[in-house]
Amino acid sequence: MPDLAGIVIIAAVGMAGYWLFPDNLALLTRIVAVALLVLSIDLVTGYCGVATLGQAALFGAGAYAAGIACVNGMTEPLTLVLIGAVAGAVAGLLMGSVMLRAHGLAQLVLSIAIVQLFHEAANKASAYTGGSDGLSGLMVSPLFGVFAFDLWGKTAYLFGLSLLVFVFIALKFVVSSPFGILCRGIKEDPIRVRAMGAFVFPVLLKMFAISGAVAGIGGALAAISTQVVGLDSVSFELSANALVMLVLGGLGTLYGALAGTVIFMGFEHMVSAINPFHWMTMVGALLIGVVLAAPSGLSGLLGTISRATTRGKGGRG
Repeated sequence: MPDLAGIVIIAAVGMAGYWLFPDNLALLTRIVAVALLVLSIDLVTGYCGVATLGQAALFGAGAYAAGIACVNGMTEPLTLVLIGAVAGAVAGLLMGSVMLRAHGLAQLVLSIAIVQLFHEAANKASAYTGGSDGLSGLMVSPLFGVFAFDLWGKTAYLFGLSLLVFVFIALKFVVSSPFGILCRGIKEDPIRVRAMGAFVFPVLLKMFAISGAVAGIGGALAAISTQVVGLDSVSFELSANALVMLVLGGLGTLYGALAGTVIFMGFEHMVSAINPFHWMTMVGALLIGVVLAAPSGLSGLLGTISRATTRGKGGRG
C-alpha cells in the first residue's frame, strides 16, 4: 500500500470536516468533486507535462452522462459513477487524440477550443442536456438500497469522500508503476524516451483516458450530489480555476492537487462571505503571494522546508 500514512491523513481530514462542518456538507462535497478534477489535471500536466485548460470538458462529460442516465431510469449511484467514468475516459481519448498532435502553446489553445466546443454542444443539445436551464430532476436511489441522499448531504459527502480515497489510492499505484515512471520520463525528456524505443503518443493517450475517467467520476459525483447538471460543469472558467488550484498546491505530487483545492475553495468561500463585492481581489492576492513565495506550490515549499530541517539535524549530529 503506497503512502499509507498520507491516505490515512486524507481520510481523517475528510472525516474531521464531516464532524466540524455539518452545515456545510454541500460545499465539502463540491470540494471533493472538484478535487477529483484537479487530480485529473495533475496526471496530464504534473506527470506528463501536457498543459491543458480544457479538463472541464471531461468533468462535464461525466456529469452529463450520469445525469442523462439518471433521468432515463438508471438511478443507482455506483452505476452512475461508472457511467461518468466511462464517459470521461472516452472524452479523454478524444481530447488527447487531438491535443497530442500539437506541442507547447498550440496544445493549450486546442484545449481551450475543445472545452468551448463541449460547452456549446451541451448548450445546443437542450433536448438531452437542458441547455442553459440545466438538466434537472435527477432522482438518485439510496446507496446500496439503504443510505438515501438527503437534504443535509451526509450520504453524498461520505460517498464522495470514499470515492476520493479509492481514486487516490488507485492513482498512487498508477504513478508509481513503470507506466507512471515512463510518463515522468516523457515529461523530462521526450526525445530521449523516443530514442530508447518507447512510443510516446500511446502512453500519453492512455494517461489522458485515465485522467478523463477520474474527471468523469468527479462530474458524476457533482451530478449525484446536487441532482442537477448545468453548463458550468463544462466551462472554461472551471478548467482555469482547477489549473490554478493545482499550481497553488503543487504539480506532480497528487497531494498538492488536494491541498490546493481545499485551500482555494475554502479561502474563496470564506472571503466571499466576508466581502461579497471584492472577494476576487483577495483570492488574487493570495495566489500572487503563494506563487511568488513558493513557485513550485505549497507541496514544493513543504518539501524544501522538510529537506532543510533534515540537513540541519544532520549537521548538528
